[in-house]
Amino acid sequence: MIYASFDSILEQGSGEKPGYVDGFVVAVPQGKKDAYVAMAQKAAGMFEKHGALRVVENWSVDIPEGKVTDYNRATLREDGEDVVYSWIEWPDKDTRAAAWEKIMADPDMQPGDDMPFDGKRMMWGGFVPILDEKLA
Repeated sequence: MIYASFDSILEQGSGEKPGYVDGFVVAVPQGKKDAYVAMAQKAAGMFEKHGALRVVENWSVDIPEGKVTDYNRATLREDGEDVVYSWIEWPDKDTRAAAWEKIMADPDMQPGDDMPFDGKRMMWGGFVPILDEKLA
């Protein structure tokens, strides 16, 4: 198990009960936090436009070193970087699949030379919620 503490830097959306969640973890240079937040705000609007229920972005506060693995190793975090933990809540997997197809085809969502992080070190996956105490 890996664990850490994060500060919320963006939370947008209604927070309805999701049927599917995309999760992301990436290391971001500390000096690019503002650029990352601006990029995240733009992306969150695009996700909501295509059916996302909620987008949450969190900046690391306390990332302890684990014995086998941790967020630092998982992201190949370098000195001067922090870890961002994010997720997008969708009503269901089909809505998510249709949205990502449109988002990835949108010229405004194509990564440019000014990306505030190394996309090759981003981890992501799709999840079906099994417990949500707030919305149970």
